[in-house]
Amino acid sequence: MSKRNFPGDPATKEMRSVAEDLSIETIWDRELKQQPHCGFGTLGICCKNCNLGPCRIDPFGEGAKCGVCGADADVIAARNLVRHIAAGSACHNDHGREIIKTLHLVGTGKAQGYKINDPEKLERLAKEYGLETSNKDSIKLAQELALRLFKEYGQQDGEIVLPKRAPQKQFDIWRKNNLMPRGIDREVTEALARTNMGVDNDYQSLMMHGMRVALSDGWGGSMIASDLSDILFGSPEPLRAKANLGVLKEDQVNIIVHGHVPILSDAIATASADPAMLKLAKEKGAAGINLAGVCCTALEVLSRKGVNVAGNFLQQELVLVTGAVELLIVDLQCIMPSLPDVAACFHTKVVSTNPRAHFPGSIYVEFHEEKGMEIARKIVTMAIENFPNRDKARVCIPKESRDMVGGFSTEYIFKMLGGNYRSTYRPLNDGIIAGRIRGVAGVVGCDNPKQNSGDSHVALVKELIKHDVLVVQTGCAATACAKAGLLTPEAAFQYAGKGLQEICEAVGMPPVLHLGPCVDNSRILTACCEMVKEGGIGKSLDELPVAGVAPEWMSEKAIAIGWYFVASGALVVFGTPFPVHGSPNMTKFVTQDVEAITGGKWAFEPDPIQMARVVIEHMDRKRQALKLKPMMYQ
Repeated sequence: MSKRNFPGDPATKEMRSVAEDLSIETIWDRELKQQPHCGFGTLGICCKNCNLGPCRIDPFGEGAKCGVCGADADVIAARNLVRHIAAGSACHNDHGREIIKTLHLVGTGKAQGYKINDPEKLERLAKEYGLETSNKDSIKLAQELALRLFKEYGQQDGEIVLPKRAPQKQFDIWRKNNLMPRGIDREVTEALARTNMGVDNDYQSLMMHGMRVALSDGWGGSMIASDLSDILFGSPEPLRAKANLGVLKEDQVNIIVHGHVPILSDAIATASADPAMLKLAKEKGAAGINLAGVCCTALEVLSRKGVNVAGNFLQQELVLVTGAVELLIVDLQCIMPSLPDVAACFHTKVVSTNPRAHFPGSIYVEFHEEKGMEIARKIVTMAIENFPNRDKARVCIPKESRDMVGGFSTEYIFKMLGGNYRSTYRPLNDGIIAGRIRGVAGVVGCDNPKQNSGDSHVALVKELIKHDVLVVQTGCAATACAKAGLLTPEAAFQYAGKGLQEICEAVGMPPVLHLGPCVDNSRILTACCEMVKEGGIGKSLDELPVAGVAPEWMSEKAIAIGWYFVASGALVVFGTPFPVHGSPNMTKFVTQDVEAITGGKWAFEPDPIQMARVVIEHMDRKRQALKLKPMMYQ
């Protein structure tokens, strides 16, 4: 099969060629049809929030300078951006709510097939929320903690709890600037109210609330989701797996999980290994059952069960174009509405499972934790029974897959660096102080057909580790680098600078650490907190030589994530701007003025090598301010 001159990894190129030959439209084709993209929308200066419009501001100053209501470019751009933050935060916070619900069902004995897998973390989290833990079993404690967390979602005043994990200086900054989230749902609701016509008409006031909303995500819903997932499904530890379309098997029933919330995918993983299911698969002519994942659900079951990753966001249609998938199971977030149409070209069935996310053309099987294993077995059975319908002549599975290591976490880094006897972050801090490691960069986010279809992540990460920057990753960015072979210990000797290479060799770790799905960006925050606690490299997150980068961001969730890092004191670099550039004042606020408030700020740079340069120069400035030693190997 000819791999045409497409961007992306070899498997993606191969399957795009197959899709083109079969006249199957994919995301790249649809993106081309949308060009040129609306200039007013790109600049953030169009408004449809009421029926006086829609209105747009003339960026050249010759036409309208404000909307019908009088809102200028600053107000319109700020309103639009705050609504993006609110929508992205709502997704993550809703994810957290789903996990709390499951914890509560476990605590009341109603969650079939689920249990507490990390009771020690349950007890630690319960103590953070002020619960009495003595003389209580895990089940009782789970119920009480779930009720306390539900209350935090709905509370109207006060402060949410987990920001107390931050260094005192960062915590004081939030309080001083009235950025502390009061209740998780309250901040999202207020964002929608403030951005309605005729409410908040000061761009700076709007953006201050936007940061409060983002903090309710990063230090609220997302952090809760990560902690409770560890409690319910087990805290991750490094596991070897493989990534890319080559993980599909010609002789097995191929089941793909796709979405974000691990409740369903964990049950599917258990059901797929059930001896009764394996027996049925063999009766239908298959050698076994092969479970793989796409997008962030893939990374949930990767981190805890070592399940292989078939692909990231852009590959979800291409997984189906292989003709080898019996069943694609989806829950919610980042799922293309096109999937049932692509599946209809083959024998593949698409099963949707969440009442929040319906997909016309799919088979709807609503998932309930109370009957979790029963429903999971039903779905797996559907996949097995579809195996005889596969047309072997139409199967095209690329050979490409690469080894990877996933499953790192804030807690495991303690063990990795210090062992069981003296768990510590000291070697990491010492490596930064001594100049072996320049700093730490979080390279996260989606892959995007408007940019380089994942190639930007690989080029950026190679350039960063070459200059002794330790990289931590989540989400589809991590999968892109896994497919390029960057997530193995051996990659340090091929790509990393000598200083980082020495650290990786001593510890036995990759130069790029996989921290899980996008909701687990909260682990990067807590890891930064541990670096500050260990001492020697600053008293708050804004003093650390760290940065966050999303080269090919796509979702509103990425905007929310970026803002909670900026509000926490970090530099965040996006490959393309979010829509504010039609307002010079808003552009100045996000790239300059916000730094005086939180210590963090934004930068935008499309070229991955120049993006790495922005990060490296930022880290060098932070190192100089801390009076750290020069880099050992320049």
